[in-house]
Amino acid sequence: MANSKYEYVKSFEVEDEVMPPNLIVVHIDGRDFRRFSEVHEFEKPNDEKALNLMNQCAMAVLEEYPDIVFSYGYGDEYSFVLKKTSKFYQRRSSKISSVIVSFFTSVYVTKWKEFFPLKELRYPPSFLSQIVCCASLEILQAYLAWRQRDCHVQNQYNTCFWELVKKGGKTEMEAQEILKYAKEQDRNELLHQQFGINYNDTLALFRQGTCIFKTEVEDIVKYNEDGTPVKRLRRKAGIFRSENIAGRRFWNAHASLLKELGNFSEDCFKTNPDYIRSFLFESKLMPSTWIVIRIDGCHFHRFADVHEFNKPNDKQALDLMNLCAVAVLEEFHDIVFCYGVSDEYSFVLKKDSQLYQRRASKIVSAIVSFFSSMYVMKWKDVFWKKELKYPPSFDGRAVCYPSNEILQDYLAWRQVDCHINNQYNTCFWSLVKSGKSKSEAQNYLKGTQACEKNELLLKEFGINYNTLPLMFRQGSSIFRVKRENPTLLENDASSVEKIETKIVTEHCNIIEQSFWEAHPSILN
Repeated sequence: MANSKYEYVKSFEVEDEVMPPNLIVVHIDGRDFRRFSEVHEFEKPNDEKALNLMNQCAMAVLEEYPDIVFSYGYGDEYSFVLKKTSKFYQRRSSKISSVIVSFFTSVYVTKWKEFFPLKELRYPPSFLSQIVCCASLEILQAYLAWRQRDCHVQNQYNTCFWELVKKGGKTEMEAQEILKYAKEQDRNELLHQQFGINYNDTLALFRQGTCIFKTEVEDIVKYNEDGTPVKRLRRKAGIFRSENIAGRRFWNAHASLLKELGNFSEDCFKTNPDYIRSFLFESKLMPSTWIVIRIDGCHFHRFADVHEFNKPNDKQALDLMNLCAVAVLEEFHDIVFCYGVSDEYSFVLKKDSQLYQRRASKIVSAIVSFFSSMYVMKWKDVFWKKELKYPPSFDGRAVCYPSNEILQDYLAWRQVDCHINNQYNTCFWSLVKSGKSKSEAQNYLKGTQACEKNELLLKEFGINYNTLPLMFRQGSSIFRVKRENPTLLENDASSVEKIETKIVTEHCNIIEQSFWEAHPSILN
């Protein structure tokens, strides 16, 4: 980060480390997936393709993040368990939660066509995520038993419900009334007697959910000259199912789980959801403060290299980031201002926002997930000649700022950082393109001041830094403006003024007070 008088705003960032020996579980859940499944016409009560897509996303997450050693999912949710010795992102909950939900979302959009080749993805899917701190292995066992029990109860109810609606001729209200007080045995009898269905014979995928973890498998690494295969043992993620994933018989039979997490000493027969919920790592953000959600590209240096982004700035890549930010502003009405540069964006929520009851994990994950989804979906709109070679991901965090002045200083800090980094990068890549190595360019620029960099650009490369595109030098600001639109009423010949709200993207100086004076509605 660049040094400036605005650096003090970093002191408002709160550390959210999950202290060892707590086991870390990341729970992700579809955001408004009931509507998503209806719009995309998923089969009821279960869509096998949709579930297999979720499983493939979980498989990709395990392959991407070696610290995740076990996952369990059903419906539109998945839980990811990190090994007990994990130092992933220094165990910061916001980073861990956001990067996993971001990557999962990107994979979901990327793989959509593999599972639904004839269905258009009509709008961006997104997921919520939160951290569950398991203080002991016994609590993890109870958590897994709780989630699998929920899988069974929901699936049994939904199977009965949709059989009554599809084959029984009942309305949805009538089906709800019939099942209102029905117990587990009652639902089994209803399925058997009225529809000839033995619930225990239905697909295990629906009844039991899916476990994914890595085991050692024998794999062919090459072939000898005579054609005989050379085999080696390697760890590979695989799908497993069991009626009781929290039972000793299933868990203790897998060496990888015992090594990374430990063994279950007893079986878990009862679960208390309220007790388990007490371990949710859930903090509410301070009331009556500005909430800033800052998201940042994960390993975007590599992502930019692989996708051959122009150096030091790629206009198309920045345009894509801006398109995603506009979509976020449209989706979340509590966001009043966005500022972005390079692979980062800051989203400002109004002071009195009650979005997700001001729960940090839900706000961060919803925005990061939606942004990631849009990034993949909009890729072809911007890079029509480039293939997206692998799913991008972003991490995020929430920070509260108590006053308008401090919020403005935060945004000024980001814009100063934009200018300093862009000026340095412009010099650096000009030197590299002129024939210097990267280390030579770094040494050449070490200790140089802003005026010296400007002089270097002008004398050596004929570049007047102040004439470079404003988007590169000042970043992008996105906000709503209210404009008067003269319209003519049908029953009145007089002209009336109608106020309309429009989202605009500008590349301007937000450090000066004149910007805020020109747009008072942003902070008011």
